[in-house]
Amino acid sequence: MKKLLTIFLVLFCVLTIFAQPVHLVIFHINDTHAHVWGTNKGGGFARISYIVNQTRKEVYNEGGHVLFLHAGDANTGIPESDQLKAVPDFLILNYMGLDAMTLGNHEFDNPLEIIKMQQKIGKFPFVAANVIDEKNGGPIFEPYIIKDYGNLRVGIIGLATEQTTVLEPLHLSKDGIVFYNSKETLEKYLPIVREKADVVVVLSHLGYYPHGKTILPVEYTTSNELAQAVDGIDVIIDGHTHTKLDPPVVINDVIIAQAGGNSQYLGRIDLWVDEGVIINWKGSLIPITADIPEDPFIKMFADMFYQLGGQALNEVIGETKVFLQKNSFEGDLGRLIADSMVWKSGADFALMNSGGIRAPIDPGEITYRDVLTVLPFGNTLYILELTGEDILELLNYAVVTGGGGTPVFAGLTVEVKDEKPVEVKINGEKLDLNKTYKMVTNNYLASGGDGYIMLKGKPGYDTGFTDADALAEYIMYLGTIEQYPHEKNIINID
Repeated sequence: MKKLLTIFLVLFCVLTIFAQPVHLVIFHINDTHAHVWGTNKGGGFARISYIVNQTRKEVYNEGGHVLFLHAGDANTGIPESDQLKAVPDFLILNYMGLDAMTLGNHEFDNPLEIIKMQQKIGKFPFVAANVIDEKNGGPIFEPYIIKDYGNLRVGIIGLATEQTTVLEPLHLSKDGIVFYNSKETLEKYLPIVREKADVVVVLSHLGYYPHGKTILPVEYTTSNELAQAVDGIDVIIDGHTHTKLDPPVVINDVIIAQAGGNSQYLGRIDLWVDEGVIINWKGSLIPITADIPEDPFIKMFADMFYQLGGQALNEVIGETKVFLQKNSFEGDLGRLIADSMVWKSGADFALMNSGGIRAPIDPGEITYRDVLTVLPFGNTLYILELTGEDILELLNYAVVTGGGGTPVFAGLTVEVKDEKPVEVKINGEKLDLNKTYKMVTNNYLASGGDGYIMLKGKPGYDTGFTDADALAEYIMYLGTIEQYPHEKNIINID
């Protein structure tokens, strides 16, 4: 008996010495923005699915595991998805075997009932520890999950950006949703998850800001700040800034990964874990090129959804001889949109946020699909009555803000010195501080979106006209766009 016990102990020691570390592959995507469908240039869920499934077979045969994560902003970007409240996205992500997703700010383009519907269709966990029910004081979604693979346990804590309160305020107050500080929330849940898991992943939609933050009237946490400030995180899978981190960056021994956006890249991180310690890792981005095969099952579902309503979307409404660019407040597409708002509403001037302009328009025929791709949010034109003093307060913020809140005006010009408005004209006439003007904007900005909190509560009304319909009608009115003026509306002077 003693001899058998000795042999057993020797064998156990040998097996322990030569035991292999556990191999974990983390696939990750973020900011897919309804880009379910690829093109002849690449991209799309069917190609991503092919890579993930092939790797699953290889890694599982070796005794390893594959984790597939989405770091938020599945919503808003392609008309075929937007019309169907992103049902194609969440159904197909379910069939792709997504393990978990955190919530991006664009998930809150929709009311909570739509988000809950999307979660039900997806059938995978939504994790967001700091998205709180204001009435009950607890998380609306699961704060974390534990993936137990038997020989490896992975904890996943979800965090959504606090910027959402500024970027997507329309539905939050009605649904009683508040966003707690990400760092403080993580410090609450990290010890709990660390106790239960060998590897801790923070699945976040916070954004990577290595060169400083965008100015917003809200305190918010970035993924690089989180890694620097909180010990005990192994990996941060991030989204929000559409950053291509190839390879991932390391801050305070934390691996931070982000995979661009619009389904153009698939992130892959390989971890080798021995007794709860990551002993080796590597990471990279996989470009989703046209030569990657498409998963036929996923493609079948994607094509079916694409056909729904496609004929009406392909209706030609006009033509442009020039490329209508979306970037910069001097871009001609932004001015075209702002002009369409004034044309439709009859207001004195218009304010459009550059972040609401989601795509350019290429030379050639313009379809209603193109317009909905440019303006996918379904925002409505909102008339506000503002005094000259109100407009000056608005401009004090508008001329210094960046990111999605960067303003596009029509009917208003402003000269700026030392980041302050010094000369303002409405339709060529000097601003009268005591006069009341009509400004048309979208209901998103009118509710305080993108930091324009000075507009919230001002007298006005919703016209009910969508911004996309106003633009489509204006393009039909113009017919063929030979060129479009884009003189500066904001002029910096010495």
